Amino acid sequence: MESIRIMQEKREHELLSPYASFSDKSLGRDEYEPDCDIRTCYQRDRDRIIHSKAFRRLNGKTQVFLEPQGDHYRTRLTHTLEVSQIARTIAKALRLNEDLTEAIALGHDLGHTPFGHAGERALDEISSIGFKHHEQSVRVVELLENRNGKRMNLTREVRDGILNHQTAGHPATLEGRVVRFADKIAYINHDIDDAIRGHILTESDIPEEYASVLGGTLSDRLNTIIHDIISVSSGTDKVEMSPRVAEAVKGLRKFMFQSVYTNPVAKSQEAKAESLIKQLFTYYTTHTDILPEEYRNQIENGDGVSFCEVHLYSDGELRKLRTERAVSDYIAGMTDRYAVSTFQELMVPNSWQVY
Repeated sequence: MESIRIMQEKREHELLSPYASFSDKSLGRDEYEPDCDIRTCYQRDRDRIIHSKAFRRLNGKTQVFLEPQGDHYRTRLTHTLEVSQIARTIAKALRLNEDLTEAIALGHDLGHTPFGHAGERALDEISSIGFKHHEQSVRVVELLENRNGKRMNLTREVRDGILNHQTAGHPATLEGRVVRFADKIAYINHDIDDAIRGHILTESDIPEEYASVLGGTLSDRLNTIIHDIISVSSGTDKVEMSPRVAEAVKGLRKFMFQSVYTNPVAKSQEAKAESLIKQLFTYYTTHTDILPEEYRNQIENGDGVSFCEVHLYSDGELRKLRTERAVSDYIAGMTDRYAVSTFQELMVPNSWQVY
């Protein structure tokens, strides 16, 4: 009798587009594992991401607004879930592999720092090796996240989609391209919603040239953009928007950068957050003995250091690289609250702390 997984894989070939990524044609994992008898490889990847500690920590990480006054502002976790929902809707309509799409979407921000892009900027500026959250997300699933002492060992298609989810990325699969669009669709629209809730914007502030194309409400904009992608991309080997909608989305994103992402009200706390992250980085790179054991071991063992790096750097330079990378890994994994409490514990005398 055929396993449930094999039956699902056969069903994919019957139902999905010829341009979809079929589970039984996956490029596989770096380390061999026997197949599951129930789940396809992409379903297993999705489940591993959902059950990871890195995924749970997303609930304590800022999306855009630091210290929001209210319970309804997005976190990095709710952003991830919205990306997943949008991506699955598009993938299903285009008859692409919904399981692969969902796995990429759920994993795309696992490497994000506390305090959103403020934390990312801080680590990128202070570390000599730089820091990019999409690269860190792959580092999380390839190296840092362990399950029963083993690394996540995700398929290459999922890792490729995670690495290439940013605007400038070039995913190898159509499912990865769907997530790349879904990420942009989600954050532009939910950031407008949060900005309105925070009295930074009103719907009437959105330029008419974009509202007339995309719609005047969150629901209208999502409906317009998602329908446009599905209409333009159906039956093709591409995932794209029509020129008219793409231009409006590009203009709306530019408007958001000018009105929200650099707004002094919305970003009033970011300088403090960046300073906090940089001070933690400096402290830990000079006090590696207080890092958790796994990060001290990482420095000593050189985990995650490439073959090229070993031959490009002197022993002293390599030690510095290993240290900075381990400290970046540790700080990037913190939630906002844990970063603040750690800073207070390390930097503020006990008699001055506010309880």
